[in-house]
Amino acid sequence: MIHCNLWGQKQKPKNESWYDEKLLHFGFSLGFNAMDFDITPSEEYLKTDSLYPEVSRLNPGINIQIVTDLRPSKHLDIRFLPGVSFGQRNIRYYKNQVLYNGQQRLESSFLEFPLLLKYKGDRLNNVRPYVVAGLNYRYDLAGKKEIIPEERPVYIRIKRPDLYYEMGAGLDFYLTYFKLSVELKMSNGLRNVIVRDAPAGYEQYCNAIEKMKSQIWVLAFHFE
Repeated sequence: MIHCNLWGQKQKPKNESWYDEKLLHFGFSLGFNAMDFDITPSEEYLKTDSLYPEVSRLNPGINIQIVTDLRPSKHLDIRFLPGVSFGQRNIRYYKNQVLYNGQQRLESSFLEFPLLLKYKGDRLNNVRPYVVAGLNYRYDLAGKKEIIPEERPVYIRIKRPDLYYEMGAGLDFYLTYFKLSVELKMSNGLRNVIVRDAPAGYEQYCNAIEKMKSQIWVLAFHFE
């Protein structure tokens, strides 16, 4: 007579998560961003001039934030993550499909104040998936710079305040002494941020753009 023993997958020991069970806990966050613009070219302007704007490439930036997490229920957190972020965007103009007069580099230094809801799934061993969504008020300290017609002229400028809606997903990893969260998030601005003034003789740079809204992708690492 042959006896067969069937073994299920052995459950790993769970790391303690006393910090995650508190009503309120804190942490910090480091991340990388890629800033972009959603540009709507001016159809009316294209009828009289073929100058066409587009973002040439995405450049990496950094994010630094403080994490404040309020836990009103088992699966829901309210999160406030004030901090700073730095990045830049390059806008190129094409005339008759040929690069026209180089590119316009727009640098941003944001103060940001995101308020997010975090919905957590069930914990599997030492990993828990989650989704986040909410709003983020950003103020660009480098926006609306003075127009300086020198080595790197600024022909277009952007408004400083903007409100973004954000959504994303991530994984909580429960380590021995802290929790590490890896999160990918998309952030879309609600405001047309282009400033409607330009130096004499360079109005075409603004006139070629009907709307310009910010878009930011963020890969963040939260330590809590």
